[in-house]
Amino acid sequence: MNTEEKYIKRCIELARNGFGTTYPNPMVGSVIVYEDRIIGEGWHKKAGEPHAEVNAIRSVKDKSLLKKATIYVSLEPCSHFGKTPPCCDLIIEHQIPNVVVGTVDPNEKVAGRGIKKIIEAGAKVTVGVLEQECNELNKRFFTYHQKKRPYIILKWAESQDGFLAPEKTGHQDRKPVWITNPYSRQLVHKWRSEEQAILAGTQTIIDDNPKLNVRDWSGNNPVRIILDQNNRIPEDSFIFDNSVKTIVITNSEIASEKENLTFEAIDFNQNIIPQIIDVLYRNQIQSVLIEGGLRTLQTFIDEDIWDEARIFKGKSLFGKGTKAPFLSGKISGKINIENDELTRIRNHD
Repeated sequence: MNTEEKYIKRCIELARNGFGTTYPNPMVGSVIVYEDRIIGEGWHKKAGEPHAEVNAIRSVKDKSLLKKATIYVSLEPCSHFGKTPPCCDLIIEHQIPNVVVGTVDPNEKVAGRGIKKIIEAGAKVTVGVLEQECNELNKRFFTYHQKKRPYIILKWAESQDGFLAPEKTGHQDRKPVWITNPYSRQLVHKWRSEEQAILAGTQTIIDDNPKLNVRDWSGNNPVRIILDQNNRIPEDSFIFDNSVKTIVITNSEIASEKENLTFEAIDFNQNIIPQIIDVLYRNQIQSVLIEGGLRTLQTFIDEDIWDEARIFKGKSLFGKGTKAPFLSGKISGKINIENDELTRIRNHD
């Protein structure tokens, strides 16, 4: 690993501190080096707050060293006014002579303009250091801007004999049947805190009455996306408690919206996946965890619109019930969480 890679690797480590808190902005880390010594570093913590380069520059005690230093940043410095001023202007203002960038920003508002501006100001700019690792860091941000859709994660738990749920017998309370152990369930809550949205279908809400929020972990609640074609979900369901931003995708416009509850109409007689994707894109959703039932999961699988899957297999045997979906793809990892097995699969790796 050369010097440039060493410091971009540190940028990536710093950037990960913003996992789940920077939406709709990307995770970015920055390091400032003088004579092979780090004199400043920072990362982007939250949308609307200072970017990584700003925090790194602010952390340098002796600002006179900036004119002889190198600034490393995992993603191209921004060149446009948003909630904060352009980072490339701050780099130019402090006359930092050397700039090393992990990867170019795919956002059309930036897309090379920040790099161009810094070069025109007279600085030496190196681009593409650990580029693949920097792209992977912000795969949600890149997918949103390049494919015009969110990064899609399928998640489900199945019994040892391959069922999502046991066969219904008589009256059942509206609560989930747990397949996994408490540690696996805690991990799912961690995942929820990392993704911008969570999506479930009508039957899952009717059967389980889930809250779809973060409880067994500390972090932000994801936006709840609910599919309810014919408005069958009971009004006393947790998803209507107004505690978390919720978007209900239905077949007709509904006027009774609340502060945290909106309705989006689509045509369920047509292919619904492109329409759902459009709703998510318009609402600036960069990542979504699909925790729906069989029908919802299978719809995304059949359309081949997903990026990764996280599948738990528990030890319980159901014998019969709702079969789990079948998925093909590249297994990227497999671990045991006590008596549960977690398999990760990547699509089109």
